Amino acid sequence: MGQGPSCTANDDNGLFRAAKLGDLEILKIQIDADPSLLNQTTLYDRRSLLHIAAAHGQIDVLSWLLDRSMKPDLLNRHKQTPLMVAAMRGKISCVQKLLDAGANILMFDSLYGRTCLHYAAYNGHSDCLQAILSVARSSHVAVSWGYARFVNIRDRKGATPLHLAARQRQSDCVHILLGNGALVCCSTGGHGYPGSTPLHLAARGGSLDCVCELLAWGADRLHRDASGRIPYVVALKHKHGACAALLNPSSAEPLVWPSPLKFISELNPEAKLLLEQALMEANREREKSILKGMAYSILSPSTSDGGTDDDLSEASEAEQCCICFEQVCTIEVQDCGHRMCAHCTLALCCHSKPNPATGSLSAPVCPFCRSGIACLVVAKCIINDDDDNDFDISCPRLRRSRQSWNLSEGGSSSFKALSAVGSFSKMGAHGSGRTLSEEWTDKLDLN
Repeated sequence: MGQGPSCTANDDNGLFRAAKLGDLEILKIQIDADPSLLNQTTLYDRRSLLHIAAAHGQIDVLSWLLDRSMKPDLLNRHKQTPLMVAAMRGKISCVQKLLDAGANILMFDSLYGRTCLHYAAYNGHSDCLQAILSVARSSHVAVSWGYARFVNIRDRKGATPLHLAARQRQSDCVHILLGNGALVCCSTGGHGYPGSTPLHLAARGGSLDCVCELLAWGADRLHRDASGRIPYVVALKHKHGACAALLNPSSAEPLVWPSPLKFISELNPEAKLLLEQALMEANREREKSILKGMAYSILSPSTSDGGTDDDLSEASEAEQCCICFEQVCTIEVQDCGHRMCAHCTLALCCHSKPNPATGSLSAPVCPFCRSGIACLVVAKCIINDDDDNDFDISCPRLRRSRQSWNLSEGGSSSFKALSAVGSFSKMGAHGSGRTLSEEWTDKLDLN
């Protein structure tokens, strides 16, 4: 793929060898004697000392060179910057140092027209990806380009960082990019022409984690690429049977991240994590039923069942969700203080309907007091110890086994139906894995 810098460069030069090995003393002696050596590059690849130090993670050498007023955006033969090389190799300390020195994250190479964000995503270096995105959110890029535009930046072939991460089976990078505004149904085709979505490339790569993550964020199973193939056909062609089973349009539709949550101005990161876990847990039940009886199974740690029955005695004493009567309250509406479990919070948002008069979506409201939800946080559970003294703890993701509650004992049929996982699966648009809310949002964006 032409991702790595060439190894044919002349590293016999003592100066370049010192930069590669991190021998700062030799560098200081030679450059103090002849400062023009700072501008010397390798013969073929035209790599500078900064490129070599970044590629090999020599942070002391890199810092010293930058302190000598060496420009952080020097280009090699392929117009790659030291930041691109460091992101490619996963040298997070060098990436952070170059970013702190003002390295330009909007530089494009001459190989594929890719940026440092593409390189980090392609090679699966999630820490480098996070560092670049953090700088992009707070730098001039957010003002001049727009942060969302940068996250969805395309290379010469129309691929975004999300496309590359999905193709290379980098599920952690896929998760980070989706959480930062990457467009899940973005196509490589431009100007109205068909192209591949990240789901097509995940199907080609055969990563169950990437496929599940993309489906949970609303990826369209019926989108056709330039050859007219849906992701299901791509997975079959590359003999990824388990992925094909989940991508089959005739299989049950996944539960997707609901659009109304985007209207909440302040979604606490810990609360978001709990909601994401509840979403993936609900989808795992669907995936198990699809793969049941087949030769495939979900084996990755991120989709295992470990820990679902955490400390039941502790959970039984914690505050129980008054909607489903099955889960522990883990999410709290900050303004009114009412609490729900993560599953019921998702159900509440999935059931939010567009206003028929205006055709627009509205923010979800608390089911108990009907006040608007502006901020969701992690609930603090009150648990009674043996001495009947109350103390607060942060609620972990505790799941309680099914209790013997029934409707005659005070359970609300409407609330109970609201949080049933079975009802979740009926909320998507037919065959696409997208909720009604997602469809409305897309229509509004197009207008």
